[in-house]
Amino acid sequence: MAQLNDEDKLKLIKEAVKSYPDFPVAGVLFRDLFSVLQNPPLFALLKELLTKKAQEIAPAVQSVVGLDARGFLLGPLIALELQIPFVPIRKKGKLPGKVRSLKYALEYGEDTVEIQEGAIRPGERVLIVDDLLATGGTLNAACQLVEQVGGQVVRSMIVIELVGLKGRAKLPVEVTSLIQF
Repeated sequence: MAQLNDEDKLKLIKEAVKSYPDFPVAGVLFRDLFSVLQNPPLFALLKELLTKKAQEIAPAVQSVVGLDARGFLLGPLIALELQIPFVPIRKKGKLPGKVRSLKYALEYGEDTVEIQEGAIRPGERVLIVDDLLATGGTLNAACQLVEQVGGQVVRSMIVIELVGLKGRAKLPVEVTSLIQF
């Protein structure tokens, strides 16, 4: 697979994403990245593409933030390759120490995300990573939370974007998505 161009690599990854109709509720078509992660050659291609996109950001990012939970699988790979810190944003009550919280609206209710205080230095250039962009609520909350602790979100990188849900329009930051459905 090393001889493939980026477009061919993305095509292989997209073809490997499994879809599950009516999950978690009727009417939803769930796009599952785990099918790619379970295939080591494809996972390696995904890591390569994500890292390459992150390296193209100029000036360079200084930390990678991953969103609970699949962002925890992708963000550390990028951070390690770039030799910069990885910082998690988690659901409420999952991080030890002093945290900053942000409550945000969902389609049917609300949720809260948290980040550890001091994990991002003031003015630090941050890349936020997650597996999927749907309506944009969680990613928008993450951007706000990073800014509240003094970071500067310069980009969000998503593997799968569900373009029909227009989540990108709700975000205050440039979004790079590798695959669109």
